[in-house]
Amino acid sequence: MNTLGTIDRPLTHDPKKQDPTMQRPISEPFGSDSFARDASGATASRQNRNLEMQLIPEVLARAQMHDRLREAESERLAWRLVTARRMQRRAERASLRARRALAMAVMH
Repeated sequence: MNTLGTIDRPLTHDPKKQDPTMQRPISEPFGSDSFARDASGATASRQNRNLEMQLIPEVLARAQMHDRLREAESERLAWRLVTARRMQRRAERASLRARRALAMAVMH
């Protein structure tokens, strides 16, 4: 169908040019409560859907920030581990130098 507009706001108000799915059921009596109840439920559903659609970028941004924070934390942990191993090797070399110096001092 090439008609522009939405279900709530059709492009035309001519019933013959509208989509048949947008027509009101004729079988219900004029003062029927069931149609009003269904229409309000549908309106609320559409409003919820519109609100959810508007909030999608915010939800995506939160998810992306959560991923970035987790990635940054893992990078910090990796950097701490690298630094700790480097300091451990440096301490081991210093310990070996001290043992050698002590051995040389005892030998002479």
